[in-house]
Amino acid sequence: MAAWLRRLPFFAYSGSFSVNRFVSRVAAWLMLPGAVMATMSGAQAQGESTAAYPSKPIRIVVPFAAGGVADALPRLIGQKLSEQWGKSIVVDNKPGAAGNIGMEQVARAAPDGYTLGLAPAGNLTVNPILFPKLGFDVRDFVPVTLLAASPNVLVVNPAVHARTLKDLVTYAKAHPGELNFASPGNGSGAHLAGELLNLEAGVKTVHVPYNGMATALNDVLGGQVQMMFGGISTVLQHIRTGKLVPIAIAGPRRLPQLPNVPTVAEAGYPGFDVTSWYGLVAPKGTPDAIVRKWQTDVAAVLRQPDVREKLDALGLEAVGSTPQAFGTTISTETLKWRAIVHRANIPPLQ
Repeated sequence: MAAWLRRLPFFAYSGSFSVNRFVSRVAAWLMLPGAVMATMSGAQAQGESTAAYPSKPIRIVVPFAAGGVADALPRLIGQKLSEQWGKSIVVDNKPGAAGNIGMEQVARAAPDGYTLGLAPAGNLTVNPILFPKLGFDVRDFVPVTLLAASPNVLVVNPAVHARTLKDLVTYAKAHPGELNFASPGNGSGAHLAGELLNLEAGVKTVHVPYNGMATALNDVLGGQVQMMFGGISTVLQHIRTGKLVPIAIAGPRRLPQLPNVPTVAEAGYPGFDVTSWYGLVAPKGTPDAIVRKWQTDVAAVLRQPDVREKLDALGLEAVGSTPQAFGTTISTETLKWRAIVHRANIPPLQ
């Protein structure tokens, strides 16, 4: 073989000469610059599209009906980001199946940053445990940020002769199965909070599920059901008018709206924490740069004084965590609720 062939950069000669091998290597060498340029132009295109984001309207899917905290929160943030980005952000309510229908739509959406989902705590940590036939998996989502959190409050109808958690537990132990607690549905945070109290306090109160918080609250107000766990924004006005009596805060600290009401932990059950939270997720595969942009800009919005004032009125505490921190929250909460569901022997839901 000619010596000059051995010196060509695309041909490392060894053994006998092969025309086919020679031609294929020449072709590969000649195509290399084109391949590099194609890769570079592809990366440039991706960079340009990310830099130009958003270039069209964005949809935030809310897996519940309009009204309530889960609807108001993304509308507030979406309005602020629309003003900042110059593109409309539309809240798309997709209720049904305890929020699972809306969550599935987010999981199946194109991962281009133009569909995100408002994810309440239960839809990411409890429903995957209780519903064996979900149309999505938690791994179908990319955590963007934990938006806000709100602890639940244990309240009773004034006809119940208990004004402290100790009094309530004492009565429940003396009258097993007599006290009922309402919730907006099986597997909801209010349901699991009631079951957790049964476990921790060693009492037997009976769960009464409803189709939504409004009907559950109405029956507690009317005395058909004696008690319930509810978000501060749901129960505060009724506490102030004397129609409900606050017994304990089901969160890590007392609330500024109810400074004299102790936490369940303070009342003798350490570690008791049933905090409702709302996060933002995107379909798996959404570009990291877009996820980071959302988290950074949402965190800035949550620091605005007027936004914090509106969140306070909703009974929410702003968070704005990183995607990594939000992912950790999802994992730890899932482990916690899996153990509680097992201890309480809550059957799977259809």
